[in-house]
Amino acid sequence: MDTVTRRRFLELSGVMSTGAFAAACSSSHGHPVGAPKLTPSGPQTSGAQLGAAAQHAPLAPGQGVLVLVTLYGGNDGLNTVIPYADPAYNSSRPDLAYSASQVLDLGEGLGFNPAMTGLHQMWQRKLCAVVRGVGYPQPNHSHFVSMDIWQTATPGDPTNSGWLGRWLDAQPDDQMRALKAVSVGGTLPPLLGGTKTAGSSLPIGQFRLPKPGPLDTGFTGLGQPSAQDSAVAAYAARDVADLFTVAKTFTPALASAADAAGAKGAAGAKGTKGAKAAAPAKAAKSSALAQQLDIVAECINASVPTRVYSVSLGGFDTHSAEKGTQSDLWGEVDKAVVDFQNAIAAGPHGKNVVTMLYTEFGRRVRANANQGTDHGTAGPVLLLGEPVNGGFYGAQPSLTDLDDGDLKFSTDFRSVYATVLDKVLGADPAQILGQDQPRIAFL
Repeated sequence: MDTVTRRRFLELSGVMSTGAFAAACSSSHGHPVGAPKLTPSGPQTSGAQLGAAAQHAPLAPGQGVLVLVTLYGGNDGLNTVIPYADPAYNSSRPDLAYSASQVLDLGEGLGFNPAMTGLHQMWQRKLCAVVRGVGYPQPNHSHFVSMDIWQTATPGDPTNSGWLGRWLDAQPDDQMRALKAVSVGGTLPPLLGGTKTAGSSLPIGQFRLPKPGPLDTGFTGLGQPSAQDSAVAAYAARDVADLFTVAKTFTPALASAADAAGAKGAAGAKGTKGAKAAAPAKAAKSSALAQQLDIVAECINASVPTRVYSVSLGGFDTHSAEKGTQSDLWGEVDKAVVDFQNAIAAGPHGKNVVTMLYTEFGRRVRANANQGTDHGTAGPVLLLGEPVNGGFYGAQPSLTDLDDGDLKFSTDFRSVYATVLDKVLGADPAQILGQDQPRIAFL
């Protein structure tokens, strides 16, 4: 495509006058043009915005990145980090208990769930920390109340901002601020909402590149520089090139995630028509968290300037048939987070990424009549990555000295938050949490 034709196309398409491509990509100063658009599900960004930000304001070397994995439903911590050597564990849940020969031994009479093979290898390499007995005063058994407490970090003192939203509020007030924290998926969790601003959500499956051929060649030609371009035409052409560079970087992960979501929906619609319809649903479910983390890995390796990523997986409300269900879920988590760690390990920022796995509450010690467990209190938080000092932190809760059948927490979750705010994000925890909290030596 010659320069005159390309320039004329840009003029006719409105790129030069309206900034349509520029708004999707970046400004000449390296910032996205316009903050992410507010929608009912929260501010949204796009792969194009993130990728353009990576090109023009990349994540600085050495800056920490926090990846939050929320396990919705209340994961059973006692069948995650298993006190197999404690007689009270076996007597309280004989049908759910794992034996010493089944667990992946961690020492101190504790072991990982048998499905956590990759995480066990990370533990052996000192890249996995287990903070035991994490909870908060006056615990609440409601999913919604407890998750609200974890996401706002204000037990007993309701607030309308998330703990990382308040961290965002303290960031420089520019158009990049909303891109500092990103939730992968169509919704924005409360933890990323501040009083002045909010993080962004990245809907899955946004890019559809032209197939190889004349159309692909023609559109790619729009981004070729020319000495004859005016400043505005050069600006627009550069942003077209940015868009294609970003698309080729992020399309595989985003498209794969969209395909998985579509397969899951199609399988759900056909779920009553026989066993064959169930297979796609199972495949999509098994890759749900992996798809999110694939996108996060793409962003980190591309030097997107985001400092906090939020991903999630549900299904942990195991009131019945817990053993098989939880094992399947942890198999999914295990593969997803280990593959993610491997994907970023050789990248430019792999040594600065910390992944944190948490849930809203643990389960009760004693099993119920349905081979499951009911809502409880304290549980373990796992932290993974190169910056992590692997090992146990915090006291293991007693299985006999209980609070009306519930575990007594030994570590305030705000100490975990204070540690990652300080050591990963370089923030003053007291300003965000309302008061200083003891640090934990896992970083």
